[in-house]
Amino acid sequence: MEASENTIKLYYNTEVEKLQMPEYGRNVLHMVEQLKEIPDRAKRTEQAYAVVKVMESLNPQVHQQDNFAQKLWDHLFIIAGYDLDVDAPFPKPLPEVVNSRPDPIPLNTKPIRARHYGRNIESILDLIATEPEGEVKTAMIRSLAIYMRQQYLIWNKDTVADATIFQDIERLSGGRVKVPEGLELSKISADANFNRPGMNLGFQANKGGKFNRNYRSKNKKK
Repeated sequence: MEASENTIKLYYNTEVEKLQMPEYGRNVLHMVEQLKEIPDRAKRTEQAYAVVKVMESLNPQVHQQDNFAQKLWDHLFIIAGYDLDVDAPFPKPLPEVVNSRPDPIPLNTKPIRARHYGRNIESILDLIATEPEGEVKTAMIRSLAIYMRQQYLIWNKDTVADATIFQDIERLSGGRVKVPEGLELSKISADANFNRPGMNLGFQANKGGKFNRNYRSKNKKK
């Protein structure tokens, strides 16, 4: 059966040209295509300003960017395939600059010597190692030791000797940081609770090894 002459042809996005700037839609693309066909340069420039105004209304988020007016004109040239001859208020963007990839961020692949303390501990030790001997350096070592003890208790045991933390400080610093003799850490409160991240959810195991989510709420009612 032959299609009727009045049949409406439906076009899908997969059948048409891919949009370089999808946030402006296909109607703006059609505007730009018609804009390029205007023979008079002055008239073409005038209409280019009008298209930019339309783009601004369709993409108000652009106002959050620095130099948003230049961004809009850059987008206009990108939609036009960089083939648009108008008197723009800003220089035409270069395709090789727009399409260039940012420099990759180097990753720190150095292995962590003590995962339960984290990588930042080593950076802090590097900083403390450069500090001159004195009360300030001692206070920094004490604060770091207290933090390391907390991290140790989260991931390892219920108790840890101060001497173990001091040994870890000297070991992780490669001997560059020496813990002063007689240094004492504040006592751990009996109410202190060192849970692993995500474990303090109110679950309690029963005798069968299963977890009861209502444990916390039941105890609150007592």
